[in-house]
Amino acid sequence: MSPATSAVIRFENAAKVFPGRGRGAQVRAVDGVTLDIREGEIFGVIGQSGAGKSTLVRLINALERTTSGDVVVDGVSLASLSEARLRPVRAGIGMVFQQFNLLSSRTVAGNVAYPLEVAGWPRARREARVAELLEFVGLADKAKVYPSTLSGGQKQRVGIARALATNPRILLADEATSALDPETTRDVLDLLQRVNRELGITVVVITHEMDVVRSVCHRVAVMDRGRVVEVGESYQVFSAPRHDVTRRFVATALRDRPSPDVLARLRRRHAGHIVTVGVDEVAGSSAVLTRTLREHGVDGTVVYGGITEVAERPYGSLTVELVGDPAAVEGAVAALRRVTWVDDHGRADA
Repeated sequence: MSPATSAVIRFENAAKVFPGRGRGAQVRAVDGVTLDIREGEIFGVIGQSGAGKSTLVRLINALERTTSGDVVVDGVSLASLSEARLRPVRAGIGMVFQQFNLLSSRTVAGNVAYPLEVAGWPRARREARVAELLEFVGLADKAKVYPSTLSGGQKQRVGIARALATNPRILLADEATSALDPETTRDVLDLLQRVNRELGITVVVITHEMDVVRSVCHRVAVMDRGRVVEVGESYQVFSAPRHDVTRRFVATALRDRPSPDVLARLRRRHAGHIVTVGVDEVAGSSAVLTRTLREHGVDGTVVYGGITEVAERPYGSLTVELVGDPAAVEGAVAALRRVTWVDDHGRADA
């Protein structure tokens, strides 16, 4: 679905400070964050361990209270609400956890029904809702089994069904795929996209994996030491990262550009002029590269690279050995620079 423009979650110079242990210094887990999360989008918050991302998400449902500043959810300021007045706000927020947090003594159906029992739903209505949710997450045949018999991916599907039980408008997923293998991760991310697309729920994904952001998020905030250092559309953040922290994350997800060691090996094998050329929506595809080289009378061979999708749009790079008259090669590189970014590695003997 196309995300709306109105903010359903707003951080207003929000900070969370934890006291130090013993005589240790205070820890500013969240440090003056101002940020809007729009209704109907999948929003990613990425950062290394200790960056403050999990604390940030716990401010949304007031499992942690701001030390200063405010968090506004659905137009309601959380800073001064009592626990009693927080309950209806929390009822509109579901949460999915890294370690699933299922009740081992309850069946799959019993786990999904638990928040409905707490909310006081009558039995017949609970049973109908549980059946509907298990069908949605693909576990209708597992209703009567216990969590211990499930795979990790199935457990997380139960966790998602449970988080959806009370019809929340917001779903928080805190490292929901980090305990899963790649194939299962893809299945869970597909399910979160369905939750967003078919149910219209705003999804906030907390992760340290840029691949997760690349796969599903409309926009992303990058955190470092409690601060948001970069925020924007996922495609823009991937294709033109502004902060060093973001660049490191992007490199881990794409792995399309040769490291210095790889470049040295390429030089030993290829005597021509080597360049790395960006491939994005502006540059289109490798067809742009092929056409440009043909127009300048230069031969090109792809020797490294990769192209993937970011938010369902192409992005990546190709490293190419160029062979031809030096002036023609220089002209081809200049032409490519006009449509995309180019890292010019030169010739091995230059």
